[in-house]
Amino acid sequence: MRNFHLPLPEEVYRDLREEAVRTSRPATALARQAIELWLRHRRKVARHEAIAAFAAENAGSPLDLDSELEAASLEHLLAAQEGKR
Repeated sequence: MRNFHLPLPEEVYRDLREEAVRTSRPATALARQAIELWLRHRRKVARHEAIAAFAAENAGSPLDLDSELEAASLEHLLAAQEGKR
């Protein structure tokens, strides 16, 4: 594990310490968890953006969704909706 020095604004530091006391957990553990959650979220956003960019760039090309597969999936969705009624 690596150490990282992170100066915090006074209000953020105070809120972090208060949460640490309230939850009986070390402030460093709370900060680590918050950073890990934020990084996980950023990875998901980046993946979504990359997929969206790929889809926009390749729309209508041979890399686009197979038309037969698309038609089959639409038929399946319609049949599933009808089955719920």
